[in-house]
Amino acid sequence: MQNLIKNFLRAWLLASLLAQIGLAAAEDSLLLEDAVTLAVAGNSGLAKIGARARALAEVPSQVGTLPDPTLSLNALNLPTDTFSRSQEAMTQMQIGIAQTLPFPGKLGLREEAAQFDAAAAEWDTLETRLVVIRNVRMTWWNLFYLDRAIFIARQNQVLLRQFVKIAEIKYKTGQGLQSDVLLAQVELSKLLDVEISLQASRRGQAAQMNALLNRPANMQVKLPQEANELLPDYPDIAPLRKLALDTRPTLSAQRSQLDAAHTRVNLAEKDYYPDFKLGAAYGARNGSNPNGSARADFTSIMFSMNLPIYTGKKQDRALAQRKAEVVKEKFSLEDRVVQVDTEIEQALADYRAGHDQASLFKTGIIPQASMTVSSMLAAYQVNKVDFLNLVRSQITLYNYETQYWKALSSGWQAWARLEAAVGTTIPRNYALKTDQGRAHE
Repeated sequence: MQNLIKNFLRAWLLASLLAQIGLAAAEDSLLLEDAVTLAVAGNSGLAKIGARARALAEVPSQVGTLPDPTLSLNALNLPTDTFSRSQEAMTQMQIGIAQTLPFPGKLGLREEAAQFDAAAAEWDTLETRLVVIRNVRMTWWNLFYLDRAIFIARQNQVLLRQFVKIAEIKYKTGQGLQSDVLLAQVELSKLLDVEISLQASRRGQAAQMNALLNRPANMQVKLPQEANELLPDYPDIAPLRKLALDTRPTLSAQRSQLDAAHTRVNLAEKDYYPDFKLGAAYGARNGSNPNGSARADFTSIMFSMNLPIYTGKKQDRALAQRKAEVVKEKFSLEDRVVQVDTEIEQALADYRAGHDQASLFKTGIIPQASMTVSSMLAAYQVNKVDFLNLVRSQITLYNYETQYWKALSSGWQAWARLEAAVGTTIPRNYALKTDQGRAHE
């Protein structure tokens, strides 16, 4: 019996040591910042949005340039009986060129509206980049939690197998109950079932990470066994809201859309004025006049313009449409500001919860639960604690350790959401002092 107790303690110490030093080589692991770099460089969704932005950036100069001039080649007044160019005096071979001239200001407004559209697309690219980085960070931390939970489950399986051996020996020597053996076996089976569920979740998260990195879905994703466990102090929400108004790309994109809508209103007002068309033509004639002199060539100059006389059904309606679009974009901007504010509020609330829970588990609950297990193990050796309470204390410790990593992961995931909601890295001077932060000073 004493040898089994010693083996149990040896297994416990070994599992704790493995938890500290890790099982995987660091050089083979996907670090968080490396994952972010790979995603930004290779994510297909981000590349698609970037290509759209580049395409729209080519539009302003197109719409801000005069229409192509028109070249015409004409044969005028050819006699149909002979098709001779010298038979009739009015027959001429004509070459002409014409240029459409939009009313002054229209081209500039069209180019300006397209520039705002291109700027909005560029801001959308930055917003998509933020979303990709946020998703990579959240997925990475979820994978890290699952790795730790799987490791802790395996660690506890080793310990419970030692419990089973102890219970079996005590039962065979008449010092224990068969129910103790069955209890330990049931708890061990539960841990095996938990590991199966965790492994399934990890495979799903690994596939999601590979998708973000534009890699094959079945590619192995190995993470380091250690990560930053020091969560930053709470940031103050007031400066975060103010910062987001200036830095969040989706708000800048919406402002560009609003500017484009205003520009199109001005352009619709210009459509009440006509566009012009200027042209010139040169007509060459063959043959001679009755007096024997050569027929003179002709020169023509043309000027035309459209007449916007159906304003009630066209220009008025177009102007009303553009004004309605301005109202729509204003409300869209207001709605987007509310959404960003809500994202900040929710992410900060989740971060505070994860921060406080991780601190509580790390500094209070887990040390106390570990001392409880050690105390019960010593008491069990002298038959002062029943086997059920010993197993329960170990399972409780396992649950607390798993909950700690879950809380830490949730805290970092909320931090990723918070920075994405703000639109930039959160400055350290925005942090409020927590009790933990004051303790380090």
